[in-house]
Amino acid sequence: MPEANMLEVENLRAGYGAINILWDLSLTVPEGRTTVIVGPNGAGKTTLLRAVMGLVKPTKGDIRLQGKSTAGRPTWDIVHDGVVMIPEGRMVFRDMTVEDNLLMGAFPRPCRARAKQNLAMVFDLFPRLAERRGQPAGSLSGGEAQMVAMGRGLMEEPKVVLIDEPSLGLAPVIVDEIFRIIARLKQEGRTIVLVEQNTHRALAVADHVHLMQSGRVVLSEPASAVNLDRLHDLYFAAEAAPA
Repeated sequence: MPEANMLEVENLRAGYGAINILWDLSLTVPEGRTTVIVGPNGAGKTTLLRAVMGLVKPTKGDIRLQGKSTAGRPTWDIVHDGVVMIPEGRMVFRDMTVEDNLLMGAFPRPCRARAKQNLAMVFDLFPRLAERRGQPAGSLSGGEAQMVAMGRGLMEEPKVVLIDEPSLGLAPVIVDEIFRIIARLKQEGRTIVLVEQNTHRALAVADHVHLMQSGRVVLSEPASAVNLDRLHDLYFAAEAAPA
């Protein structure tokens, strides 16, 4: 029986005003799998995630969640449908406590009744946040703020978790911890789309890998089939992308 696709992107074009970033991009995200997207700066990775979230409007193509088109729909509807984005740069509410930041993730009405249970789940996943639950989020380290951003997303009980550059700017020991959490979420069977520049780390948790360049997918392979040397050659344009 073939795997069900949780998310499908088909022939997508999108960008900012007159500047197009994504060029007829297509990819699929199987349910319960970790899909990794790698590529150099400016490849369009974050723009793709923003398009999935409805923050960037497509000019062509379609985006489907469990077979239902979401292209052009407002972001709040997409969130209510079960897609959450953990943004690059964390973007926590600095003057609010850690606990209140997490509870903001439970704002969608279907999640509110289970907010306490989900808060306990996040504190089990991130014990450090339980210790700092009453602290202002602005007083946290970068790694702790990343944990808050991830926990806030999980409070929504998402069907799909989009994670944008979680290791950016973090110390190696914190990167280890963040990727242990991603591996645990993978083991729980969550559907994850991970954008990450650290290819070694990303491949360690990936089921499938897409390499993007200049707004296009130039390589798409199961993680088990990826040749890391060739991936790096394509990543840094030392080898021509497949036609």
